[in-house]
Amino acid sequence: MAILSKDKSYEWKFSKIGGVTRVNIETGEDIAHLGELDQKMWTVLSCPTKGLEIDEKTLTLLDTDQDGKIKVNEVIAASQWLVKVLKDPNLLIKQDSVLNLSDINTDDEDGKKLYDSAKQILKNLELEKDSISIADTSDRLAIFAKTRFNGDGIITENSTDDEDLKATIKSCIDTIGNVTDRSGDPGINADQIEEFYTNCADYAAWSKDGDDRKESVFPYGENTEAALNAYNTLKEKIDDYFLRCKLIAFNNDSTAALDVSVARFEAISDKNLTTCIDEISTYPLARVGNKKELMLNEGINPAWEAAFATLKSLIFDVDFAGKDAITESEWNSIGGKFATYKEWMDGKKGAIVESLGLEAIKGILAANRKEELLSLVEQDKALESEANEIESVDKLMHLYRDFFLLLKNFVTFSDFYSRKGDKAIFQAGTLYIDQRSCDLCIKVSDMPKHNTSASFSGMYIAYCECHSKTKNETMTIAAVITNGEVNNLMVGKNAIFYDREGNDWDATITKIIENPISIREAFWSPYRKFARFIENQINKFAASQDDKVTSQATGSMEAAGDQMVANASKAAQNVPGSEAKKNQAFDIAKFCGIFAAIGLALGYIGGFLVSLVTGFFKLSWWQMPLAILGVILLISGPAMIIAWLKLRKRNLSPVLNANGWAVNAQAYVNIKFGATLTKIAKFPHLKNATDPFKQGIPVWRKILYVIIVLGIIFCALYFTNVLSRVGLPSPFHKDEPTEVVAADTVPQADTTVLETPAEPAPEAPTAE
Repeated sequence: MAILSKDKSYEWKFSKIGGVTRVNIETGEDIAHLGELDQKMWTVLSCPTKGLEIDEKTLTLLDTDQDGKIKVNEVIAASQWLVKVLKDPNLLIKQDSVLNLSDINTDDEDGKKLYDSAKQILKNLELEKDSISIADTSDRLAIFAKTRFNGDGIITENSTDDEDLKATIKSCIDTIGNVTDRSGDPGINADQIEEFYTNCADYAAWSKDGDDRKESVFPYGENTEAALNAYNTLKEKIDDYFLRCKLIAFNNDSTAALDVSVARFEAISDKNLTTCIDEISTYPLARVGNKKELMLNEGINPAWEAAFATLKSLIFDVDFAGKDAITESEWNSIGGKFATYKEWMDGKKGAIVESLGLEAIKGILAANRKEELLSLVEQDKALESEANEIESVDKLMHLYRDFFLLLKNFVTFSDFYSRKGDKAIFQAGTLYIDQRSCDLCIKVSDMPKHNTSASFSGMYIAYCECHSKTKNETMTIAAVITNGEVNNLMVGKNAIFYDREGNDWDATITKIIENPISIREAFWSPYRKFARFIENQINKFAASQDDKVTSQATGSMEAAGDQMVANASKAAQNVPGSEAKKNQAFDIAKFCGIFAAIGLALGYIGGFLVSLVTGFFKLSWWQMPLAILGVILLISGPAMIIAWLKLRKRNLSPVLNANGWAVNAQAYVNIKFGATLTKIAKFPHLKNATDPFKQGIPVWRKILYVIIVLGIIFCALYFTNVLSRVGLPSPFHKDEPTEVVAADTVPQADTTVLETPAEPAPEAPTAE
């Protein structure tokens, strides 16, 4: 296991990639010093070995503990081994699949073994060249096809020229089983050889025991096994027959119940009786009665005749020759004869080799070639180290080609953020949907984890189920959409996905995680939501009105039908009278109230609009566009700000973590980079093109547009009081009061003082 080096003297180079400072891996020296790089600076701490766009065998070779994950210590161990066995670590940067033998470091012990093994591979393949390729090392069958021994401890028929040994190996394979040799042929190992000879010896001993006790073990000679099978087939039916006869002897009145009733024959008499064998087989073996014998030559149930004939020829004709019937005691005596045979059969050993036949087994034991076979296995094992080195050459070639590719997607994400068009190993292909191509598509290995963690990425993700008819496979991908509009994206929408090999897959959106895609999309989102709300309300209102009209029409028709059926006089009495009039008056009042409320609401709305328009047209000409811009920003501004904040923080790490990655650094996808991951179709501008199916504007609509424009102009002039010059003053325009300034000295006007005569005093009253 590789250990991180404590030596931190190497000078690393860094760059800003995806909004995060990352280390550069650009040279063989960088690879040689990976053990010195602080693990906190690695972009990835572990990644899965499956589901990535890199040779899975390469990842399997790197996964030394076989836990399905590639971890930092395994990457460092591989880098140290590669630097040791290659003369120049810069060769790894080439990512070539062909290695010159002269580039292997023969001064190193491991390198020398790899060099010799590479030469041996070329020799086995009968190739005369000074380089080796992955194609050469990957064809294991071709490498070991012409070799007698290959170090795996398995021998095949080709491991010897002795025909008897070949036959013994074949017999072992046919009975014990086989394991696959490195050459691809079926073979056997030492354990199977031991098992084969042990079973042969056990079977021979068991067979000899039967021969030694032949008279007791085989009461019917070579037919003992067949006789036992015939006995077991009819034992229950014959026991049942004798028991029925005993019951009839016990109570003669039970004969009708214990024998076959006529009704059962009548039930099947009109059928094809050959199809009723199962039913007939349930009848007693023979007609029962007050007797104690079973007739052997007549009266047997047709469904059991063949089996009974076999039993008679193998047992009854041997034990009771010349008899036409047997008693129950004679029948019971037969079972005891098989006791020794059953005991011997229960003790059978070596049954796995029985198919070879007793004589062949005796011949194999007599030849006693077991030690020679085990010697061949030892000769094969002696070449184990050399054969393993051949496997090491295959490992070298895979890492020589793919190791730097892994580093660019593990230590750093340089492939993902590359401007050269390179794709990361987690990018599965391209999804074409809604006039755009999405390059950031990731295979989904665990959908429940995506449901919980992918939403934290801040990305707009469309999950698609993909099916390939050519490969007959199905997979799920997460397509990250980073550009364009989303109005037409919905669950159930179909698309086409192309994997990295160019195979096309039928794709269907199954789930969408919604997040902002662009600031432009966020600008229009409030208006689209409002339009969608209005549309939904209109649809709901129209649907409710349609249901209401339909129900009213149906109710009227039902009422009319009831009225036609009813009695005329009764119908006359039921004609709506004063109560109906009351209801009618109530309905009218109700509707009047509704209309009044609607009118009041419209009045308020109209007043608000009038005051709004009046206030707007009171603004100066340069203030009007600013006011419009302010309203737009008031509506779209919050959505745009939120979108801008989210777009800056879009992070791929939660999506990769849901797939089993341990991402150590953020993987931001900002607006500029996102535009490169999702490309929108760009059509040329057609100047003189005409659409033959373009719908023209009707004359009435043109007139309506003119009227609307003139109305807007009139309102603008009217509310700004411009029309007051032609005698149409606006009632909403008030003249500003004129300020009167008094002079400092006001001339004193001549005044005449008029004296008002005093009223005469009242006369004193005279005494009478």
